[in-house]
Amino acid sequence: MGMNSTGRTVPFLFGMVGLALVATVALAHQTSKGPSSSVRSPAALRKTTPPLPAMGFAPVRPMEIVRATYDFAAQHPEILKYVPCYCGCGADGHSANESCFVARRDAKGNVLEWDTHGFGCTICVDVAREAMQLHSSGADVVSIRAAIEKKWTPGNAAGRTPTPAPPRK
Repeated sequence: MGMNSTGRTVPFLFGMVGLALVATVALAHQTSKGPSSSVRSPAALRKTTPPLPAMGFAPVRPMEIVRATYDFAAQHPEILKYVPCYCGCGADGHSANESCFVARRDAKGNVLEWDTHGFGCTICVDVAREAMQLHSSGADVVSIRAAIEKKWTPGNAAGRTPTPAPPRK
């Protein structure tokens, strides 16, 4: 413990919190400079999204999983627009797993409106979640599509969306 200017002791914890705050600010300042002023931070690249709607029923998976799949769909259309869905939602006009979560985007790719189908469909959420996990592990869109098709097509081919193939590099 240390003494403040009035002679009273100051708890050690306050000193540690202050030190942590200074270190955090210094680190944030250092990383905000980055290697080049032309490189934008990942936060600046995030697409904006409206809040998820209140559905009035419990989602099919825990809300943190559902929220993560909606966020992944919003942030990674370059993945999910090439991943088929297998629940039969193609009959509702869906063209890919992305359609299960995103109804409309603006010209910059920001989500303007959510499709609420994903709240109530385990297949939609599970396919998106698997794509998200594969993407996080470093897989490219072609590999993600192949893995999803290998797992989901047997027994579900009739419910598959008419999803375009990803571009090959």
